[in-house]
Amino acid sequence: MLALEAMGLVKTFRVKRKPEGLMGSFRSLLKPEWGEKTAVAGIDLRVEAGETLAFLGPNGAGKSTTIKMLTGILHPTSGHARVLGMVPWRERAALAFRIGAVFGQKSQLWYHLPPADTFELLGRMYELGREDYRRRRDELVERFDLGPHMQTPVRKLSLGERMRCEIAAAFLHRPEMLFLDEPTIGLDVVVKRRIRELIAERNREEGTTVFLTSHDPSDIEQLCRRAVVIHHGAVIFDAPVERLKREVLTYKTVRLKLRDGERLPETLPDGVKAAEAGPSAWRLSVDTAAASIEEVLAAFVGRCAIEDMTVEDPPMEDVIRTIYEGGSRLRPTEEGTAS
Repeated sequence: MLALEAMGLVKTFRVKRKPEGLMGSFRSLLKPEWGEKTAVAGIDLRVEAGETLAFLGPNGAGKSTTIKMLTGILHPTSGHARVLGMVPWRERAALAFRIGAVFGQKSQLWYHLPPADTFELLGRMYELGREDYRRRRDELVERFDLGPHMQTPVRKLSLGERMRCEIAAAFLHRPEMLFLDEPTIGLDVVVKRRIRELIAERNREEGTTVFLTSHDPSDIEQLCRRAVVIHHGAVIFDAPVERLKREVLTYKTVRLKLRDGERLPETLPDGVKAAEAGPSAWRLSVDTAAASIEEVLAAFVGRCAIEDMTVEDPPMEDVIRTIYEGGSRLRPTEEGTAS
């Protein structure tokens, strides 16, 4: 069952253009000139219920604008979309009862009040029964370890404590779909890991569909099974996360542990670069466009005594950097439909 479907979604903004200098400022007051900026340029997207999807792209690619249209905050210039069977910008109030949203740089918590008061307000906004609200609140407080913070004004909470409260609040009304825009921005490694675990747990136990934008490679690698990359407002790649690694970077890392005193052959296969990683340990960078992993391994087996060997995909951090530096060179895929 589809949780989200977008067809030809376009959003343009009217932008005022001002000539340089003081006289240009006066002219723009008397006779302003306007232009158009395209933020989203015809996005087609399908997301299955219960899926975890990473929505990627460099700054200015149109990620946040797309989320605002899909949550009903913005009306598109053209195109169609349905989220949980509803048109977001026409049925925004009804949709709000079935989705949750967390924006890393914007808070839904009342700054001067403790989280307990915001939870109470949200419970009434979402028309939860009193017993149901208390049961759900207590469950989230326990799972997110919020007990010590519920009576502390939000302004006195650390960023990590506040984000845990934000995400718990978004889950309060049991949303069928959760939109997360940079949920771990500015957090330390330990807090990021805990937040990822909690989101994955809600997806696993409650079947919540997760739509995530992030610049953090670990968010994508540990939370999402599918990645959609947009560039200049259009989808350029749509495939499983593992395939994203293979398509973007054509190298793999092979780690070899040789018997003491052993060394690599002097002549290496084409496309292979070797670096010593410790006593009798080597790290090989293999360009899979020049040589397959099977060919490389065959070149070493029998020629040197291998005690241990691992083959690794490129780290997600390298994948994301490559996308942002040259995203327009990524080729679209025909297999990038929701799976």
